[in-house]
Amino acid sequence: MISFVPTPIGNRGDITLRAIEVLQEADLITCEDTRHSRPLLEHLGVSKPVMALHEHNEARKTPELVEKAQQGLNIAVITDAGMPAISDPGYRLMQACIQNELEYTVLPGPSAVLTALVGSGFPIHAFYFGGFLSVKKGKRTKALLAAAESEHTSIFFESPHRLLSTLEILNNELPEQRVCVARELTKKFETYHRGTSSELFEYFTIHKAKGEIVMLLAPNP
Repeated sequence: MISFVPTPIGNRGDITLRAIEVLQEADLITCEDTRHSRPLLEHLGVSKPVMALHEHNEARKTPELVEKAQQGLNIAVITDAGMPAISDPGYRLMQACIQNELEYTVLPGPSAVLTALVGSGFPIHAFYFGGFLSVKKGKRTKALLAAAESEHTSIFFESPHRLLSTLEILNNELPEQRVCVARELTKKFETYHRGTSSELFEYFTIHKAKGEIVMLLAPNP
């Protein structure tokens, strides 16, 4: 059995009882970064063998994990935060489970996407999640303009180092676009900044962005 286990996006108290149980019963736990995950596992009282599974080795490690699962090992898959495979490692392994008819399960749990969507106050009846915005300015501009034309709320992950550049694009192209920047969700310094792209560009020009960021664009009437 391979279990895909969401982990807290910030506050460790958000781990589910079922997630703890699955981690405690696992024979092997794969982690995006073992150095990041070990403190969480120690906090939960989980002492199990761990294996690194990240974007640079997932293709190579997947056959090994499939073989271990076929031998009867219970494998738990976690990433640094949130749901495995959502802008994180896990997708290749999920495809391998399906192709090899392996038993698997996906646990529900913390999600930065849904947390930010609800907290933004933007329409939630339908939404689009675009993952991480491109580091290339041209592709980022294209994605933002398409999102602005959408009838749904659009959600992106963004680096704090690129946030100002992204807001500058919106300020230049669509200064009245409604935007929400959700920062450090579930953590001590969680904040939601709402306003037009020009207002948020002005704010973050003065206040340097820090921490993990989810950026949302409201649909235009």
